[in-house]
Amino acid sequence: MRDAVIVDAVRTPVGRRGGSLAAIHPVDLSAHVLTALAERNGLAPSSVDDVVWGTVSQVGEQSGVVGRFAALAAGWPESVPGVSVSRACGSSQQSVHFAAGLVIAGQYDIAVAGGVESMSRVPMGAARSVPGAGQPYGPLVRSRYFPEGGQFDQGVGAELIAARYGFTRTELDQHALDSHERAAKAADEGRFTAQITPVDVTGTDGATRVFDTDEGIRRGSTLEKLAGLKTPFKEDGVVSAGNSSQISDGASALLITTSEIAHRNGWTPIARVHTAVLAGADPVTMALGPAPATAKALKRSGLSIGDIGAFEINEAFAPVTLAWLKETGADYTLMNPLGGAMAIGHPLGGSGARLMTTLVHHMRDNNIRYGLQAMCEAGGMANATILELL
Repeated sequence: MRDAVIVDAVRTPVGRRGGSLAAIHPVDLSAHVLTALAERNGLAPSSVDDVVWGTVSQVGEQSGVVGRFAALAAGWPESVPGVSVSRACGSSQQSVHFAAGLVIAGQYDIAVAGGVESMSRVPMGAARSVPGAGQPYGPLVRSRYFPEGGQFDQGVGAELIAARYGFTRTELDQHALDSHERAAKAADEGRFTAQITPVDVTGTDGATRVFDTDEGIRRGSTLEKLAGLKTPFKEDGVVSAGNSSQISDGASALLITTSEIAHRNGWTPIARVHTAVLAGADPVTMALGPAPATAKALKRSGLSIGDIGAFEINEAFAPVTLAWLKETGADYTLMNPLGGAMAIGHPLGGSGARLMTTLVHHMRDNNIRYGLQAMCEAGGMANATILELL
């Protein structure tokens, strides 16, 4: 029976909005990780059946089929197709699910899954700024959830989650501090080195330098500093920019095939895609999806929460990950052990693949048999993936 294994995973360092990666077109940024993945593994691009690529804001520079254009930008043969996938913030995690499922089904032998988002160049919500664009969810959805008026707002949803679970501002800010401290420690210890492909960037002065470190990590912050930030989603609320994910640029790619084909190519896979599921949740408090997705993944896999040695749960907002902990009973120290999106950043379409890249390398570095990843997604959805170390 065919399986799906991850041979390798690579990512760019994550750049801040307007930062080191802002001058690079998202297609070219995608091509950079495709090139690195091929070079690291001696991959013949002509053998790739598809480039399955997550991209959330499919407008402007990201409006084309980014997976296809990325392959062309990387100089890969014209015979290699590509596709853009959108499942909101989980788009590139969904890319992995699609690629793994089609490898297992025998429709692909070798696939590259990943994603990109250049939020500096294609701002979040850019599609709605197009004249006449309207709202994406339509009048029937609006009347179902907002019969007296209103609209979906993820920040407001995060405030509702915080209120439901009784999280204080201090708890959320401490969670953010922990994320930055973990990420800083991981960076200092070289934990990200094997997964990052450095990018040559040109500054405003025309000088070229090597960008190789996530630039959203803040050092030396305090609860007092975070407490001074405004709460834009609710007056006297608890969710601020400091305890939310960062607006970022970045790309990541994973090489997926079967164990047999990997052996034939002389590759040693890192992990097997053990279980891949989806779940739906209330679209108003949309960020609660990772908990039911986790429960579904555990049930389908026959594993328990205690069997999992590392969790990557996207830190869209601090209440999201703290609520997931409350619902699952997972060990806080095992969740985002190298920091999460509050510190590293959240390049929407590339985040799912970034989390999985970090997860598989962390599992290999620490001999962790099972890892689980889950992400909340607009519309009240979540992907969950269990990986098994090989």
